[in-house]
Amino acid sequence: MTQDHSPRALSRRTRAVHSGTRRSQYGEVSEAIFLTQGFVYDDAAQAEQRFIKTGDDEFIYARYGNPTVRMFEERIAALEGAEDAFATASGMAAVNGALVSMLKAGDRVVASRALFGSCLYILQEILPRFGVEVAFVDGTKLDEWRAAVTPDTKAVFFESVSNPTLDLIDVAAVCEIAHAEGALVIADNVFATPVYSKAIEQGVDVVVYSATKHIDGQGRVLGGVILGTREFIRKVAEPYLKHTGAALSPFSAWLLLKGLETMELRVRAQTAGAQEIAEALVEDGRLPKVIYPGLKAHPQHALAMRQMGAGGTVLAFDLGSKEAAFRFLDALEIIVISNNLGDAKSIVTHPATTTHQRLSEELRAELGITPGLVRLSIGLEAPEDLLADIAAALDVALEPAEV
Repeated sequence: MTQDHSPRALSRRTRAVHSGTRRSQYGEVSEAIFLTQGFVYDDAAQAEQRFIKTGDDEFIYARYGNPTVRMFEERIAALEGAEDAFATASGMAAVNGALVSMLKAGDRVVASRALFGSCLYILQEILPRFGVEVAFVDGTKLDEWRAAVTPDTKAVFFESVSNPTLDLIDVAAVCEIAHAEGALVIADNVFATPVYSKAIEQGVDVVVYSATKHIDGQGRVLGGVILGTREFIRKVAEPYLKHTGAALSPFSAWLLLKGLETMELRVRAQTAGAQEIAEALVEDGRLPKVIYPGLKAHPQHALAMRQMGAGGTVLAFDLGSKEAAFRFLDALEIIVISNNLGDAKSIVTHPATTTHQRLSEELRAELGITPGLVRLSIGLEAPEDLLADIAAALDVALEPAEV
C-alpha cells in the first residue's frame, strides 16, 4: 500500500523521510527490502493482463521494477519536484541511459566541455560510433551555447557544477537557449545535490544524479537516477533501461532510501564545513589558488548563490605542482585519498592522475586541471580537526623549494 503525501504540502525534509512509502500487510516502520527478482500471479489471466498493462503498484520482474526501488524513485522525484524517476545501477548508467534512450543516428548533441571523464567518454567515443554528432562548448560562455545550439540540436548536456574545477553553468540561461531551438536539456546535478537543486524550476528537462555520492553519502553502494516528466521517464528512458539491464538492486535502493532520510542534515553540515575551510585556506595565504563557489572572490559567486544558495560540499585548490600535491595527499592523517565525493568521510583526490587522467594533457590544461590541482570533498568530521590536518599537510607540501 502506497502512503500518499502531496509533495506541495510537505517540506523537503519531511518528503525525504516519508514520500513514496509502501507498507506491506505487516505495517513495518522501516521500508521493506523486497529481495526478489520475480513476482507470482494469482492465475494465468492476471499474468497476461499485467504484461499488457502494468499498474502503478504492480510488478513483473526486478529488471523492470521492484517495490523497494519504486519507493526510492518516488521519494527522490518528490524531493526534486519531478513527475517521475527511474533508478539505475550507477550514476554512469543514468547518464548513458538519459542520452542514449533519446538519441539516434543523425541527431546532434551540444555539451559543455568541462565534464567528468566517463561522461566525456560517452560523448566523445560512444555516441559518435552510432552516428550522433557531438559539439563541445565552454559551458560558462553563453555566446558559445548560442552559436552551437542549432535547430537540428536534439539535446544539450552539462554538469551544473563542473568536476573538478567547480565552474558553474547558468542553468536558466542555457535552458532558454536550448528550448528556443527545441532541444531537450539534460543536467548532471551531482555537485548541486538534491538539497540545493532548483534544476527543474530553472528549466532543466532531465536531471541525472549519481546516487553513489551525497544520496548514499556513506560509501556503501553504487546507484544512479534519472528524473523528468512522466512522458520522458516511462516512454523514452524506461524501455531502453529495462531492456538493457541498468536496474538498481533492491538492497541498494533500500540503502539509498535510508540515505535520503539524513541527506539534508548531512549536506548542509558538509557545506558549512566546506565554507569554513575554504575561508580559512584563503586567510592562510599559502595557496596560490582556492576554488569554492561559496567564496565571494569566486568569479561565479553571485550565480552560485542565485542558482543553489550555497557553495556545496566540494572545494579545490592548486599546490603548484604534482610533487607538492602528492606530498600534501601523503601527509594527511584524517582525510583519506580516494576518488569518490559526497561521503561522510572527507576525501581528497588528485584529478590529473586519477579521475581525469585519460584526458589529453592539452584538454586538462584547457579545463584548468593542472598538475597541482587537488579536489577536496568535505565530510562530517569537525571542521577544526580537518583544518589542523590540512595545515599540517601544507607544512609538508609547501617546502621552501616549492613556495
